[in-house]
Amino acid sequence: MILDVFSELQCADSSGDGFEQQLYLDAIEQAKLADKAGFGIWWAVEHHGFPPFSYSSAPEMMLTAISQHTERLRLGHSGVLGPFAINHPMRIAERGAFLDNLSGGRLELGIARSVPNEWETFGADPDQTRAEVAEALRMIPQMWSRDVFEWKSERITIPPRQVVPKPVQRPHPPLWVTAATPEGFEGAGRFGVGVLATVMLQPVEQLEVLFDAYRRGQEDADPVGEFINDQRAVFAFFHCAETREQAIDSRASEAALWFMNAQPRLFGVPRELWVETVRDRTPLWDHSEDRIVAGADQAGGDLNDPHPIVRLMNRQWANQEIDPVEAYEALEPIDSVIIGDAETCLRKLDRYQEAGVDRLMCLMQMGNISQEMVARSIRTAGELVIPKLR
Repeated sequence: MILDVFSELQCADSSGDGFEQQLYLDAIEQAKLADKAGFGIWWAVEHHGFPPFSYSSAPEMMLTAISQHTERLRLGHSGVLGPFAINHPMRIAERGAFLDNLSGGRLELGIARSVPNEWETFGADPDQTRAEVAEALRMIPQMWSRDVFEWKSERITIPPRQVVPKPVQRPHPPLWVTAATPEGFEGAGRFGVGVLATVMLQPVEQLEVLFDAYRRGQEDADPVGEFINDQRAVFAFFHCAETREQAIDSRASEAALWFMNAQPRLFGVPRELWVETVRDRTPLWDHSEDRIVAGADQAGGDLNDPHPIVRLMNRQWANQEIDPVEAYEALEPIDSVIIGDAETCLRKLDRYQEAGVDRLMCLMQMGNISQEMVARSIRTAGELVIPKLR
């Protein structure tokens, strides 16, 4: 299993002039460290209009900047928002190939369906988004390989055009799709592309449902590209310290709680529903999709809730101080919260490796965690964890 970095470009404290510029400069420094430490891919997300959860509105530009400061770290887009109203497929192909050229052939291109809030922002038709992502996946590798490309369907018409530049990688860069449901995983398997799993807080055992769906799709494969990318990458919170005490002092567990509190607003998930999935450890796909809507209610909850994680989330939501030891101990049993010393991290990573995960996308810069702590975690993982995974 390979460790990657997953970056949202978060900035929980957005006060003061120049904080955005510093956020981007800090990310470049993190990428330089990850390059030397042996991480595999730097995954950049695309989100619009939802600070402080994400300032990654131009990820292809961020990745291009990182490409000029790194040598071996691959550059992943996880993923380009695929609905046509947000990103035209030809623009995706052009920008991706441009990055592949400037990076010397290090692009990994993922595509995502996006979420209701972003569909609303750009005027995308929710009923067409799934089909548009599938169609974009079929068009892009052909744009990269053909001298002249044309396309006509009920959703989009592209007259004969030369799409330039062409990527360095042959026959084309690896393709991925972001997914969080069995339906999404099955589609990725059918397309013959890698899958980027955006599930969180669920036991490792629940990945088997998703991986079974991925295998079903592979049995009925109709690949979009000229080669099969069958890798499975999974999201996790990650902070590696030299000792348990240092892991607690980093306040990474509180940063993970902040992420969990902030994400429902972006995804259009009512906070009540989000809390239910935390309390019951049930996957979000078990709930009705009609509860996931733009502008969903984000009301707080019981400050004395009997569930330790929900209680801490509610108190943090109410701007109460959180005890770092309590936060660490509450999240410690959760598979996808890989926060601790190297031994703890390796023990949790073993479970993912045994489940068949090929790459772990490590969210390291989250919430209010400091740049110093993120840098220290990257270096410590490079020294004490990554060599043992090899």
